[in-house]
Amino acid sequence: MLRIEVSPQDIVASRFAISPLVETLHALWALSGKQEVGATRDWVRRSREAYTRLYDSDPALRALVALHTPRHYNADFIAPPPTGVNVTFEAELERMRATPLEQAQAEIARNLQGRQPPPEPVMRVLRDRNVVAMFADALEALWHRVLAADWPRFHAILERDVVQRAGRLATYGWRAALDDLSPKVRWRDDDTTTGHIEVMLTSAEGVRRLGGRGLLFLPSVFVHGMAAYLEDAWPYALIYPARGVAAPQDTPGGLARLIGRTRTAILTELEVPATTTQLAARLGLSIGGTGDHIAALREAGLITGVRTGRSVLYQRTPLGDLLANPSAHRP
Repeated sequence: MLRIEVSPQDIVASRFAISPLVETLHALWALSGKQEVGATRDWVRRSREAYTRLYDSDPALRALVALHTPRHYNADFIAPPPTGVNVTFEAELERMRATPLEQAQAEIARNLQGRQPPPEPVMRVLRDRNVVAMFADALEALWHRVLAADWPRFHAILERDVVQRAGRLATYGWRAALDDLSPKVRWRDDDTTTGHIEVMLTSAEGVRRLGGRGLLFLPSVFVHGMAAYLEDAWPYALIYPARGVAAPQDTPGGLARLIGRTRTAILTELEVPATTTQLAARLGLSIGGTGDHIAALREAGLITGVRTGRSVLYQRTPLGDLLANPSAHRP
């Protein structure tokens, strides 16, 4: 078991981020069978043909798959730590391309340490002086051919999770932020001002001290359980499954006949608060049309909105809860 000790200063320094490059890597591992597939299994099944064509034609992509070692060290330069929630894939890829060759070679050597050497075609890629550019080109092709078209929907899911959890961390503290993050993560109070996070991982144990640097939280649509970055090249980070990854729920039939299927779908989705843009991306609607439906639901007293920065976060009222999930309110 891993124990991460937390101070009051770490709450201020902790942050949430979204990384399209990290998500591209996790998509690659899911598509290749090296990572357990959870709620995105339908997406993986639909995308596997395009992935297979790319895999068969690109030696660097095959080398990336062969290099990955589940639950052990993997080269850090392939996915630098993200800097925010709206960073672009292109910006992250440029940071990766700037990796010095010596750093890449050292991390690849560590990645291979204690393992059976990969096949010679893979080793030729890993020994190539252009290995960083080759890996970047392979990930760029995977992004454009397999992932980019679905990224707006995935980003809406991730952003929605970040807004909710970051607010809970700032307002209510660690216990509220980590609640339902994963069954493998628990918060323990040490005294009135400090505590620690227990993370149950097969790949890590011992004690880590944040020392005021905080913790980086990365939601993922592809991670099924829990992953951790505990290397000096990264801030200490936890990658966890984002809420709301599964396909939109079926709408209650009676309510759909009363207020319409689209408004019922929006009300159902607002089990977790969301913005107009997030709801539109999640449900495949136009932003203008979504706004019209939200206005009608607000006028009916079924949802309410709270401004957060430049966005408005909508959530169900008690009446909306009752209509969307009547079975939960039966005595």
